[in-house]
Amino acid sequence: MVRSILGAVSLVVLTAMSHPALAQDVEIGTELYQHYCATCRGLDATGHGPMAGVLVIQPTNLRTLADAEGVFPTARVVARIDGRDPLVSHGSPMPVYGPYFEGNDTAIKTPAGQPILTSKPIADLVAYLKTLQEG
Repeated sequence: MVRSILGAVSLVVLTAMSHPALAQDVEIGTELYQHYCATCRGLDATGHGPMAGVLVIQPTNLRTLADAEGVFPTARVVARIDGRDPLVSHGSPMPVYGPYFEGNDTAIKTPAGQPILTSKPIADLVAYLKTLQEG
């Protein structure tokens, strides 16, 4: 009995190890950004979208999130998007599309290698935001 349980557990672990985490998809992240974020952030991600004027807190320039050494604040960005670090800029916590970004759990890593559990759409959106950073 114990052997069959250990065998089953080993099989599950080996199967999980043979299937790497889903890669972040910049193309999907671009589409998500254009659909969900550009209204406030602008198509160029500088914070000057058509709805920016009605927000109490003005959107930040998403092209300048990386620090002087070029390190992208992955954990902070994920927490802001998924609501762990809420920003009330338009009468409700950001993001207003929060339920869309739930589910399909995947892990992405911070620049320090720390894994963060998030959803596949958020991982894709973060991958796109990383490509926008100005050197």
